[in-house]
Amino acid sequence: MPRRPSHSSEPDRVAEIVLRLESAYGRRELLPDGDPLSTLIETILSQNTSDANSGRAFRSLRQAFPQWEDVAAADPKAISDAIRTGGLAEIKGRRIKRVLETIKERRGDLALDFLKDMPLDSSRNLLKDLPGVGDKTAACVLLFSFGRPLLPVDTHIHRVSKRLGLVDDKGSPEEAHIILQRLVPGALVYSFHVLMIEHGREICRPRNPDCPACALGDICPSFAIYSRSPSRNRAASSSRSVTT
Repeated sequence: MPRRPSHSSEPDRVAEIVLRLESAYGRRELLPDGDPLSTLIETILSQNTSDANSGRAFRSLRQAFPQWEDVAAADPKAISDAIRTGGLAEIKGRRIKRVLETIKERRGDLALDFLKDMPLDSSRNLLKDLPGVGDKTAACVLLFSFGRPLLPVDTHIHRVSKRLGLVDDKGSPEEAHIILQRLVPGALVYSFHVLMIEHGREICRPRNPDCPACALGDICPSFAIYSRSPSRNRAASSSRSVTT
């Protein structure tokens, strides 16, 4: 796998990647929701599960506890029961309760709107100081709630970025956050985030990526590796035999 190249044109390459992915999937426009506490809880629920499952868990939680104050005061088992469809219910239930309790202890209420006007690094560090909140969760809150240019890096973005040579193939997700935050221009953060995820799901999959259909093939250092792999050739032959 390729290692991250170090040259001054990387931001320009990121812009080219976004442009090509927009051509393939359409442009994406961010509409900040202005509800950071809900985004925080939703992101916790989304960990290690599908969007559909986490969405159901979030709706079930709000139905069982209409106010966040109710969740903070609830028994952890009751919270876990309400979010059962999201997976890892006991772990996430305890985490959500601890997060809400910590916010109330430190701030006096359950509100995070003040993050909008704080320096970006300060708001990120404040979120990361909450129990179980890391780089990705903090970035999701600040980007989706306020449109602040902080890039969440999930497994799809990390994988595709490694294949594209934007980050070191042996680097950790934490290192990828730092590198990509520096490389991706602020105005492109949201587009890069959603388009790289879509590309990772549709084309640049963990196994058998569909390199022949990739809009980035000619600028991807991994194209030759994956397009010629035995598993890729077998998959292509199987596809042809089915359609003929």
